Amino acid sequence: MIDPDAAAPGEIYRDPLYDGATDPTVVVDSAGTWWMHYTQRRANHPNPGPGVAWVHGSRIGVARSDDGLRWEYRGTLEPTSDGLTLREGAPPATVDATHWAPDVIHDGARWRMYLTEIDGVPTEWPGHARRIVEYVSDDLAHWRRRGALELDSDRAIDAAVARCPDDLWRLWYKDEAADSVTKVQVSADLATWEPGGTAIGGRPHEGPYAFELGGRWWLLTDEWRGMAVHHSPDAVNWQRQGGPEDVILGESGPASAGVQIGRHGMVVVRGAEARLYYFTHPWWDGSEVADADAAHQRRSAVHVARLRVDQGRLVCER
Repeated sequence: MIDPDAAAPGEIYRDPLYDGATDPTVVVDSAGTWWMHYTQRRANHPNPGPGVAWVHGSRIGVARSDDGLRWEYRGTLEPTSDGLTLREGAPPATVDATHWAPDVIHDGARWRMYLTEIDGVPTEWPGHARRIVEYVSDDLAHWRRRGALELDSDRAIDAAVARCPDDLWRLWYKDEAADSVTKVQVSADLATWEPGGTAIGGRPHEGPYAFELGGRWWLLTDEWRGMAVHHSPDAVNWQRQGGPEDVILGESGPASAGVQIGRHGMVVVRGAEARLYYFTHPWWDGSEVADADAAHQRRSAVHVARLRVDQGRLVCER
């Protein structure tokens, strides 16, 4: 018997309002405070709307921590005349936009956020444009909107940005109009971007994230059955680790066990330590999550795993 309110094994954070924390991105500020920005899915909203409306209509939730393991909810990023600002408590019961999958980076001078935005609250998947919008901030709480990026299509989601060994910035994202592969944009100054082609093709996927660890670059992608691992010497040319079926965080037990596949993660590297923050649906029974009617099926939580490089391979330990 599943207790939908019980803590699942390994979870480190649940959204206290809608119980739908997904797509976490974690950074540490100059004072040593850990910040998590995440998609606040409306998993237990009493009336989100028909179809997949509960996956949409989301705000960006914010939590803070002293150690990156014990988190306290701080509120949501709410629209203002020139951007977004952190406000305590619950978002409005009725919203007119969808915010997904933030990526937050520091460029050496200020914070930048690359956020997926969708107009309205779609009730079905196809036919709705998605765009990646850049914001800037000095304090991680108040964000000024700079504008949408010009990408290869109007079905772009899940941005991840990093400065690469050639001193150029790259933005990886899922292009749903190109069979859900990872495309890349390249910039010298974070002001203008040029298309860089397809970084990771093949099997459809989402949630790319690139980072350096152990003298190599790594790029994770969420294949909805665990995460594929790709490696590169230069963050440009990628090779998959293992065969086409190999993934990390692909273990999945019975729904009652609360241990399920890892989804859409990001990595914080601090010295020799690397933490992979990801989300999962702990009481998932293997069916299509977006079609789930029960709140315990929709429920999601943030987990963390340890990463290390062993003989040239990325190893993940829950």
